[in-house]
Amino acid sequence: MANESIPYKIYLSEEELPQTWYNVRADMKVKPAPLLNPGTGEPMGFEDLRPVFCDELIRQELDNDTREIPIPQEIRNFYKMYRPSPLIRAYCLEEKLKTPAKIYYKFEGNNTSGSHKLNSAIAQAYYAKQQGLKGVTTETGAGQWGTALSMACSYLGLDCKVFMVKCSYEQKPFRREVMRTYGASVTPSPSDQTRIGQKILSDHPGTTGSLGCAISEAVEVATSHPGYRYVLGSVLNQVLLHQSVIGVETKTALDKYGIVPDIIIGCAGGGSNLGGLISPFMGQKLRGEQDYRIIAVEPASCPSFTRGRFAYDFCDTGMVCPLSKMYTLGSGFIPSPSHAGGLRYHGMSAILSQLYHDGYMEAVSVEQTKVFEAAEQFARVEGILPAPESSHAIRVAIDEALKCKETGEEKTIVFGLTGTGYFDMVAYEKFHNGEMHDSIPTDAELLESFSHLPAVPGQSK
Repeated sequence: MANESIPYKIYLSEEELPQTWYNVRADMKVKPAPLLNPGTGEPMGFEDLRPVFCDELIRQELDNDTREIPIPQEIRNFYKMYRPSPLIRAYCLEEKLKTPAKIYYKFEGNNTSGSHKLNSAIAQAYYAKQQGLKGVTTETGAGQWGTALSMACSYLGLDCKVFMVKCSYEQKPFRREVMRTYGASVTPSPSDQTRIGQKILSDHPGTTGSLGCAISEAVEVATSHPGYRYVLGSVLNQVLLHQSVIGVETKTALDKYGIVPDIIIGCAGGGSNLGGLISPFMGQKLRGEQDYRIIAVEPASCPSFTRGRFAYDFCDTGMVCPLSKMYTLGSGFIPSPSHAGGLRYHGMSAILSQLYHDGYMEAVSVEQTKVFEAAEQFARVEGILPAPESSHAIRVAIDEALKCKETGEEKTIVFGLTGTGYFDMVAYEKFHNGEMHDSIPTDAELLESFSHLPAVPGQSK
């Protein structure tokens, strides 16, 4: 077994819980491009965003300069239920792989929602409550964000309306029921309850939905019901800010033992987990203090980084949300219904998109059958059934560890284990039964989707 001087699990004390969120934008030389008004094409300011988002969250969304933003004590008190989360040395996986690499993972599944999403859910619900709102609306794909938000809203006494991607609503009934247990209303999207949902159903009969569809419906309901605002579980600057607690804790734990990672790996859908995990390490890299190899891992069926365009696009399928400059597959892109591995969003965080565009990180895409092979391998030796999303990072962590085996290099690898997969057993069942297939969009399909990118001055399709 590898060096046993490092504990299996590195725990931080309650006193070491971060007191501030880290805003990586403060250290970015090139800031993320501003959100644009879809009607005028002009940058959106505070007043433009008020009908959709909570006031304090807008301030956080637009803040490109404040490096550290204090975490309110009420949120820190809530965090203490499940944070600090452990950084775990994967000794058993290392031994099984016979690799000289040292592998660590930050485990975010030790809360009722089963994922990292609760870090931002409680923050967004808190600010909604502070503003005196009745409730919030949102979308959810696999259901992790909806579960987290419903828990946070229940804790604070807010109403929670969730639009869940239709295929996930049908494939993941248990996560849906957890949301309902916390008092949330859960609607399969697209639905006939909104004008946008009705139009999508009319234009695409039998569609299994997408996060873009669900976002459109949630925004419509929020803006048409007084006392409600829309909240999002990924992509936005404010969400990556809240998720920075993951990375800050990870770095603190590594520093306690003098560990400096060579490679940092995170799964990437909209960017919340990846952005949170890498934030303080990326800050060091941006300031020239340290260098790391940072890898974003995305599904081959929804490859926004590796095959997308860096362009302004709608954040939603209904084309009612602001335009964001990001790596995108087109707001109308809907992954194949056979894709059960999660990470189904058509675009990527503007922060991460800019960092990737500027060469500070790399990206790879992986097929879902290989992802589930890695998930099963990990579960058998590390004793945690990982979420399909997390397993994208596991796949590449194993691949990098095997490269170390070939070269004899003793690299230190850190990856994010975003949550557990106990509500994803339909996907595991398909994998075990040999019914899971890899669906990769063709170049022609992507070109068709790109042709519908919005007309923005200086942007070619």
